[in-house]
Amino acid sequence: MSLSFHWFLPTYGDSRELVAGGHGTAMSGDRPATLRYLRQIAGAAEENGFESVLTPTGAWCEDAWLTTAMLVESTRTLKFLVALRPGLVSPFLAAQMAGTFQRHSEGRLLLNVVTGGESHEQRAYGDRLDKEQRYRRTGEFLDVVRRLWTSREPISFAGEHIRVDDALLHNHPDPVPPIFFGGSSTAAGPVAAAHADTYLTWGEPLFAVSKKLEWIRGLAVDRGRILDYGLRIHVITRDTSEQAWAEADRLLAGIDPADVARVQASLARSESEGQRRMTELHGGSTDRLEIAPNLWAGVGLVRGGAGTALVGSHTEVAERLIEYSRVGIRHFVLSGYPHVEEAYWFGEGVLPILRRRGVWQPHGAVAVPPSATPFAAAASS
Repeated sequence: MSLSFHWFLPTYGDSRELVAGGHGTAMSGDRPATLRYLRQIAGAAEENGFESVLTPTGAWCEDAWLTTAMLVESTRTLKFLVALRPGLVSPFLAAQMAGTFQRHSEGRLLLNVVTGGESHEQRAYGDRLDKEQRYRRTGEFLDVVRRLWTSREPISFAGEHIRVDDALLHNHPDPVPPIFFGGSSTAAGPVAAAHADTYLTWGEPLFAVSKKLEWIRGLAVDRGRILDYGLRIHVITRDTSEQAWAEADRLLAGIDPADVARVQASLARSESEGQRRMTELHGGSTDRLEIAPNLWAGVGLVRGGAGTALVGSHTEVAERLIEYSRVGIRHFVLSGYPHVEEAYWFGEGVLPILRRRGVWQPHGAVAVPPSATPFAAAASS
């Protein structure tokens, strides 16, 4: 099984420092998220062999659909993992938008379905459902969207939150976009098991990730489904471990304590179970941020959502990624500060190691048998 690597588009801005905010909290970097700059990031991702770029959704960033649509013609093979919030548009419109994107991009759309963990932010969009209701609506939404993508006959649906009558999509997306979906709460599990192609989780220690995957895997098997699994995490990778940790220390030294207090106060309102787990990893303190070998929780001091980074030499980071792959992770959605430069550090430093190990290959390349790689030969001796 070849691993898939995805990069990130910071549509709120980028920086050489950690950008504070997100997930219901205002954020902006000192490198504005102009279309010209986002093209540079997309180009760096494509040049280094990443499969796609994840584009976030929320009141704190630019719109994901419009932004990625404007980047399609400046790329050739790069796919776009576009974040979508069910309930803010109708399922028919969402299905239609996905079909249009697939045709104009020649099949380069992936969808990251985000239910939304912040009620105060959802209300800004006019959505007044509570968390449990939002997950039930997401399940209904995805049920309708998937049927619209393939049905040759009009469909009708009457659920708790979604209703459509005689809906028929005349231009089906080809291929049907894979659905990525994350959520750590009890309400999220059944939705992921029933509708996701890839279940995403944030970067926790290996044991915690393994336990979460076991939970989702069991729910999916009960529904007769087999899912892929992905990890959303940052990376700080350098030629040596000392250089990587020096960069992590530099980022930590640049954090304004006022930003830590502001962001942590905002995140304390979050209803997201995943966000709660991220916050527990650092507890708002800088005392012990390496929470597992090469796993650093410093990002989460000022950033909502994915709050951990793999920090180390290229070889160390490659080893940690392989360890996650052994518990079932196939997709890695990565980011780093700044996103242009860090894409090259990872692409030129880590990916060649993974290719030699036989676990990754550029798109269209012929697989190298593991037994033919020097790393495999060393491991077997």
